[in-house]
Amino acid sequence: MKESFIQENIAQRAGGNQFGKDDTVYKFEKIKRAKRAAGKAHPDVELIDMGVGEPDEPAFPVVVETLCKEAGKPANRFYTDNGIITFRDAAKDYMKRTYGVELDAQSQLNHVIGSKSALSLLPSCFINPGDICVMTIPGYPVLGTWSGYLGGEVVNLPLLKENHFFPDLETLTSDQRKRAKLLYLNYPNNPTGAAASIEQYQKAINFCKEHNILIVSDAPYAPLNYIDKPLSILAVPGGMDCAVELHSMSKGFNMTGWRLGWICGNELAVQVFAHVKDNADSGQFAGIQIAAAKALENAENITPKICEKYLRRLTALAEILTGAGFDATPPDGSFFMYVGIPKGTKDGISFESAEDFSQWMITQKLISTVPWDDAGSYVRFSATFAASDLEDEKRVLNEIKKRLEAVEFIF
Repeated sequence: MKESFIQENIAQRAGGNQFGKDDTVYKFEKIKRAKRAAGKAHPDVELIDMGVGEPDEPAFPVVVETLCKEAGKPANRFYTDNGIITFRDAAKDYMKRTYGVELDAQSQLNHVIGSKSALSLLPSCFINPGDICVMTIPGYPVLGTWSGYLGGEVVNLPLLKENHFFPDLETLTSDQRKRAKLLYLNYPNNPTGAAASIEQYQKAINFCKEHNILIVSDAPYAPLNYIDKPLSILAVPGGMDCAVELHSMSKGFNMTGWRLGWICGNELAVQVFAHVKDNADSGQFAGIQIAAAKALENAENITPKICEKYLRRLTALAEILTGAGFDATPPDGSFFMYVGIPKGTKDGISFESAEDFSQWMITQKLISTVPWDDAGSYVRFSATFAASDLEDEKRVLNEIKKRLEAVEFIF
């Protein structure tokens, strides 16, 4: 059968005439398939999903109630374009209270329909063909993906344990430094759980000011910081000169599906982003923005409870994994535990990669994790597993412990 002209018309950035013909299976699809197979093979055994990277509970009642109240108001039915002042002001006040960052709500802050949307739009503001976007691996690839779509190049810097999972910018060549326009940072980090220090941020700021690079600080996990007060790169001297920061209602407020956050920082960078965004979407529903403003106003009654739950789970998980032989400590932030994989088991099974180990965990132990083989072989356990209450949480953790204790790992 003759192929449709559509196949030939597909842009090269999306795969061109080979789109849909590549049989490579993305790792998250492999995980989904393995979970389905494990569930079918062991229908009476609970599959513990520690791969999901989203909060396991809904938004707090005060937020839901506010949305219900606002959803039917005629005044909220219109396009919001670049955001309503109610949300901008709430985000501005939250940044001052939480991070000590002073912002102008009109010129240095703009709402976004989730961080992912913002990351997809930023390259249109700064990347021309031949420009470089510096990314970190393992990590969230969207900023780099869209830079590539626009003819830019991506340089990946590994996050290594010996550097506390922070990129070594000095490894960039002189040509790369000259052509680099964007640097992606994400702290507390997904998947490593590492938080950046003031010193690390300062070093990145100094480097980027010297080489005229804009830092894109992706900070959805910033509220989930367990070692110190939450930190914004904009609070570090010079940060406002060369950085924008993305904040989210998802992780620290249990509002993942609501798709709302904000970009803030360097005024000119925020303004060009607002210009591009204005040609890409018509803004998030006003009712959601008003409900999010209520969440931000009540942050001190919401986020600490979320942090307490995740830190409790991560601490218990670190003890379980350590008991099984893993090198595990609670992370600096986020809700992720990132650990190196074993070489194998004493009964003769060997693991050549994190993907091998993750697949084995799903099929043999019915515990789902996410593998990362970008900079060493690690798996990511998430503390967002489903548990109806504290007793159920303890039950799930005890079940994980029992399943892992039944194996003798070799490291």
